[in-house]
Amino acid sequence: MDRLSEIIIQIVVLIFAVVVHEVSHGLVANKLGDPTAKDMGRLTLNPLPHIDPFMSIILPAMLIFTGSPFVIGGAKPVPVNPAYFKNHKKDMMLVSLAGPGSNILLAVVFALILKAVLLFPALESQGLFMFLKYGIMLNVILAAFNLIPIPPLDGSKVLMGFMPDRMMYSYMKLEPYGLFIVIGLLAFGILDVIFKPIYYAIMKLISFIL
Repeated sequence: MDRLSEIIIQIVVLIFAVVVHEVSHGLVANKLGDPTAKDMGRLTLNPLPHIDPFMSIILPAMLIFTGSPFVIGGAKPVPVNPAYFKNHKKDMMLVSLAGPGSNILLAVVFALILKAVLLFPALESQGLFMFLKYGIMLNVILAAFNLIPIPPLDGSKVLMGFMPDRMMYSYMKLEPYGLFIVIGLLAFGILDVIFKPIYYAIMKLISFIL
């Protein structure tokens, strides 16, 4: 398979993964009483309302073209209004876990399909194999990255659910600087120390399920 076809497969899989991630946040929020995402038309798998030009296309394309071992992207965050929740902390944790949880579930589905395909050689093709391989890998990367406990990533909102209120509000103040913190940790090679254990734990969980 040529490099361009492989890049297209990666971008298609990544866009699908980030859309499912955001829709899952919105679906759980809606189930818990917050209709904001539904009212704004964000509970759809149509990628157009979710695509962020930089995070969904430009950033992952740059990382892929430069041969980066770490490919990540995102979509426009689904709006969530915690004022609708009965139990703010618990419900926000559930909404936050829905995104990474959906990516882990997708990775399991892709892995099951790959396992089935490998049992029937007649179904094998290079394009299908690459699609399924990246379906597993990129969903696990997306789940692991979002579980890093740095605001505004999902992991931070899960962690805040266990914090006393005063500590939680102080931690929330880091949110405007979250991107710079992530870039700084990445530049100094510290992000891998946090990311890799989460990544391998998810991979081990998927292997256990299969």
